[in-house]
Amino acid sequence: MASILAQPSLKQAVLKTSNHLITGHAKMSTFRNLSKGKKLLLGVAGATAVGGAGVALALNQAVHAAELTLHPPKLPWSHNGLFQSFDHASIRRGYEVYKQVCAACHSMQYLHYRNLVGVSHTEDEAKAEAAEVMIKDGPDEEGNMFERPGKLADGFPAPYANDEAARAANNGALPPDLSYITLARHGGEDYLFALLTGYVEDPPAGVSLADGQHYNPYFPGGAIGMAQALYNEIIEYEDGTPATLSQLAKDVSTFLSWASEPEHDVRKRMAIKLLLVFPFLILGSYYVKRHKWMVLKSRKIARVPRRR
Repeated sequence: MASILAQPSLKQAVLKTSNHLITGHAKMSTFRNLSKGKKLLLGVAGATAVGGAGVALALNQAVHAAELTLHPPKLPWSHNGLFQSFDHASIRRGYEVYKQVCAACHSMQYLHYRNLVGVSHTEDEAKAEAAEVMIKDGPDEEGNMFERPGKLADGFPAPYANDEAARAANNGALPPDLSYITLARHGGEDYLFALLTGYVEDPPAGVSLADGQHYNPYFPGGAIGMAQALYNEIIEYEDGTPATLSQLAKDVSTFLSWASEPEHDVRKRMAIKLLLVFPFLILGSYYVKRHKWMVLKSRKIARVPRRR
């Protein structure tokens, strides 16, 4: 051992390590000897430094060149409450907006006419809606394809035969399927409402748009291939509701939100039932626990004297 420590390099390394340990211990002793006020001041300074670094990082992320997108404001939707359900009248009006405006370009391949029954339409009304569409079916007994009126089991018809036809009709842009659009976009229905009502005729200075593009600050990048689709009184509602731009955007956003989560109301009804049953289950469990453990909890261990 003495021969090993006698080597100059090892001796210097050991002495250096010892000096670091002594210095660290001295610093810890100095911090411990500080008064409570100085310790509190150092803690506040450290917390302020960490908080400032966090704020600086957040600001850096917020103004990053790739994130120059206007975030939609939070809106008070009627179905966002803990025990609130969808406005089914708004869903019905939103279906009218989709059918008369949006369905010309956007598909909803995961929605069927039977899904409307009991939500926005009666069974007869849903059958009538389906019958308005001619569905390609077959083959028949002779091996030929034919067209028939739609049924409740049929899905909403697609506006284009395939994706290539959709791109060709929209300057190379593929209109997204709207079945789960509120779940697929950050902001959900808030984003949809802001996008549909946020078109700007003249883009700001420095923003250049290609042919067929339009400016919308809520769309990532600002340049969107879809032109403004909703205007005041572009359609007439069956129930006589004024078809203003904001009303149209609100109704179709509600309809698309329901299409993305058709089990929304059922889930909340189930939650209410569970909240009503849980107190009784908890009381019953507590009673059984007391009944099972009372004998063990209340027993007394007595010392038996030894027999001589």
